Amino acid sequence: MKHRILALPFLALFVAAIAGAQTPTKVGVIQIQSALTGTKDGQKAVAELESRMAPKQKEMERKRSEIQELQDKLNKGGNAMAQAAKDELARNIDAKTKSFNRDMEDAQAELQQEQRKLLDDLSGKMQVVIDKFALANGYAVILDVSNQNTNVLYVANGVDITKDVIDLYDKLNPGGPSSKPAAPATRPTGPAATPPTTKPSAPTATPAKKQP
Repeated sequence: MKHRILALPFLALFVAAIAGAQTPTKVGVIQIQSALTGTKDGQKAVAELESRMAPKQKEMERKRSEIQELQDKLNKGGNAMAQAAKDELARNIDAKTKSFNRDMEDAQAELQQEQRKLLDDLSGKMQVVIDKFALANGYAVILDVSNQNTNVLYVANGVDITKDVIDLYDKLNPGGPSSKPAAPATRPTGPAATPPTTKPSAPTATPAKKQP
């Protein structure tokens, strides 16, 4: 009876030790957007998005080139052009530039909306994969360091689990292209919102010098 009583505290300590060992303690970080677009499903979605945006990109390039040609014509016209012709050309450049900027803003807004939809469509599957990975590997916390609002000041080597999660996602969700992980979809509209040369606001008798 005495030996049994003495054994009870040791048994309790043994059970507590096992329970403690099973408690997740690891902390990991993940670049969630890179993980989403790095999967085979993500690569396929990015390729489809770029394909849909390609015609608009081509159209924006055409408009940008047209404005550039008109700007060059104004800059190189010199004294050979009458003032009225230069004023008309300047107004044409100004109108086309404003139209270009509006179209660029619309294209960027559309792209951002499509990118959000792309990530939202993949995030449900990704969350399941992250949960499985965390439970299987003893992670208590996983932080998304691609989020600028995350106050992570230091990350030790080996803590980033992005690639491991991508591999697990593709294992659980086979299919898609076998190429290297694709970068997040970038602005397929090509040129910047403002044409490469400065648009003349109020041209005078002497044409503006061409920007370097």
